Formats: sequence, structure tokens, C-alpha cells
Amino acid sequence: MKTCRLAGLVLAFVATVTALRSADKATITVTHDLAIARPSETITVPWSKVNEVLPGVQLQHIAVKDASGRVLPYQVTNVDPEAKDPQGKGIAYGDLIFQHDFAAGEKSATFTVELITEVAPVFPSKVFARFVPERLDDFAWENDKLAHRTYGPALAAPDEPKRGKEVLVTSGLDIWSKRVAYPVVDRWYNKGHDHYHKDEGEGMDMYQVGTSRGCGGTGVWDGQKLYVGRNYKTWNVIANGPIRAIFELTYDAWDAAGTKVSEVKRFTVDAGHNLDRIESTFTFEGGKEILVAIGLNKDSADRGQSDKIDVTKNQADGWFTQWETQKTNGSIGEGIVVPSALQGFAEDKVNQLILATVTSGKALTYYVGGGWSKAGEFTTKEQWNTYVATMASRAKSPVKVSIK
Repeated sequence: MKTCRLAGLVLAFVATVTALRSADKATITVTHDLAIARPSETITVPWSKVNEVLPGVQLQHIAVKDASGRVLPYQVTNVDPEAKDPQGKGIAYGDLIFQHDFAAGEKSATFTVELITEVAPVFPSKVFARFVPERLDDFAWENDKLAHRTYGPALAAPDEPKRGKEVLVTSGLDIWSKRVAYPVVDRWYNKGHDHYHKDEGEGMDMYQVGTSRGCGGTGVWDGQKLYVGRNYKTWNVIANGPIRAIFELTYDAWDAAGTKVSEVKRFTVDAGHNLDRIESTFTFEGGKEILVAIGLNKDSADRGQSDKIDVTKNQADGWFTQWETQKTNGSIGEGIVVPSALQGFAEDKVNQLILATVTSGKALTYYVGGGWSKAGEFTTKEQWNTYVATMASRAKSPVKVSIK
């Protein structure tokens, strides 16, 4: 009897220890259905779900590990579009974010979130977004692959007498080509305007926007003419690294063939990706739907550099690309992916356009970006097209995440 009782106590002790240990960590399983590799796959887990498994968890006292035990950089956003803090205390956190490189054929991966007593390290940021008052009111963003900027109302304002201010009215999006993975936005702006038009080893601004859509600007298409807004009106940074940056730009209403249309763009910029995710919400009265165009400048080559442009369109999979070869600057690949609501393609004098239908107040999701041959990752049109096609497949088949 004593032996049985002792054995029972041992089993109870083991069960108690196991339960206590399991309460110190959560297990996250991520699956997907594609056979292709998915490098820098961004995994998001609602913080509310993490808190259910690890009650009272603190974002600075966790370690995220892969199956081999390697500690992964992570981020916790304060974005939660649906839930609110039920007690009204502090911030209702949004998502726990980390990344994993899925190899070809790897369709499942497991991770742990473990409670730690020490403060988690600060991870180097690979993404960045900010308002740039150094040059009127540019707004710039970047990751480890590419940098961008767009323009605010101060640039669109008329010049004052004898001041010589540049005037540009456009809602187009610009590209800065990078050779390096580290952030360059601050460095380039601090160097002065002329410096980043020359490749001094880090890359260069070799992309011309003008009044075109640049790389991914929008407008309303009536079948023959494109109606576009002006420079962004307001900005708001929502999250800023180290893995994901999120920000919004708003645009005042403009006339689109008799319909007043306004727009809010939400950008999601992830480390390791050449394409950013954009969710554009158009607001208008009247008809149930309008036809929106997302564009690429037909000839964005740097001053006197234009040589050859190849355009590839794939309506079945929802993407199109340009491969622009410049005389001495190398080549830029540009691409747009529209996973749903695609209605075909069009063009005007300055833009290649991809078309999608939108409903007032409902976001249209698309992906926009580029790659530079001198960065070394994409040196041919075929390589760039393969990348964009792969990103289109990934957009249509997102990963599935569970936590226990």
C-alpha cells in the first residue's frame, strides 16, 4: 500500500511540475499550403491569444524561439483594430510579430513563446517610416530591401517670389534603390538633396515620378481618362519596427468625372520584402462601385538614362511588372499584385495601369514595390517576374497560425 501511495504522489508531483512548466510557454504552429519557399514570412499572433495562454504576459519579458531553440527577433504592436482593453487600462496591444524562412516543401513550423525574468533585448530594426520636415513635408519609408518616399502639401504649394521652391503636385510614389540592408533614409536626407541622386556605394534615387503614378499611386479610371488626387494631406505612423512598419496617408477628395472621391492608404512594410502591402479605402457617394487604377510610370528613368522597358501582364494570377533598363544605372524592376477584384489592364500617356473595382468604405488590398539589378538579387527580367509571381501566390495563400 505504501509503495502504491508513494508512486501516486510521484505521479502527482510530475504532473504538477509539467503543468507549471507548460504555463511558462506557449506553442505556436504555423502551416501553409504552398510547395514554394517563403523567405521572411511574417507571422502575426493576436496578443489577446498570447495572453489567454500566458495570463498577464508582459511584452518585454518573453523570448520567441524556433524549433531548434534559436531566439528570434519579435515585435508587439499597439494596433488592435477590433478589440479594446476590457478594463480600460493602458493600451490594447495588437499583434505579436516575428518571421520565419520557410524552405521549399516546408509546410509547417513550430515556435514557442517563453516567459523570461530578464528584459528581452532590443532587436535591430529593419524597417522605418517617418515624416521628413528637412525637405518640406516628404514622407519616407524603407526596409532592408528598398526605400520610398511621397510628397505632402508643402511641395504642392505655389512658389513664393524669389524663393525658388520646387513645386510638384502628385500623389505618385517614389523609389530609392538600395545596395545595403541598413537604413539610409536619415543618412541620405542629411547629406543633402543632390547626394542621393548619385550612387556613392549605398544606392541612389534614380526613379522619376513627376505627375505620373510613380510606383503604385492610384486614381479613378473612367475607361479613357485617369482622375487623380493631389499630394497626401495627413500622415500617421502606427507601428515602426523592428520587423513591421505601419502608417497611413490621407488624401483630400478630388473630382473623378463628377464623383468626389477621397482616399486613405494604410501601408504595411515588412522586413525582407520588396513589395509593400497597401490597403486603400476610397470614400465616395453615388454608385455602388468605381473602377480604380494602380499605376507604374511608363518611363521613370533617371535624367537621360532611358534605354528599354519590358512590360509583363498576368491577369490570371493578378500581377504585372515593368523591367526598366537604364544606360549606366542598371535596371529597376517594378511590380504590382492585386489578389482580388482585378478587372484587367489599361494605360494612358504616362502610366501602365492595373484595374480593380472598389466599394465606398471598403479597403482594396494590393502589393507594390521594386528591385534594383545593382543590389544583386534580381539581375534579369525573368528573376524579377518570378519574384512577383511568387509574392502573388503567397498573398492568395496566407499562412495559418494556431497557439496553445
